[in-house]
Amino acid sequence: MQNCELTQENSLAQSKSDLNSEDIISFQTDIPKPIQKAMKVFIDEHPNWDQYRLLQAALAGFLVQNGISSRLITRIYIGNMFGSHSF
Repeated sequence: MQNCELTQENSLAQSKSDLNSEDIISFQTDIPKPIQKAMKVFIDEHPNWDQYRLLQAALAGFLVQNGISSRLITRIYIGNMFGSHSF
């Protein structure tokens, strides 16, 4: 769970319709242990979620809540939070 490669296969189906493979990037970052543990607990309790979806929702939510007005970002956030696979 420490390697956060975002790949096209791990994107939501709804996001795939908005993004093509050229729009997907991968990144790697260090995550503090308490956050990693909390992510693991959440993912274990919610089998429809994975680390990729959780990070997408968290990043998109942060951007939306902090004034980024982009329809695509909002769609990604809403799709992750309230899509058919939410809980």
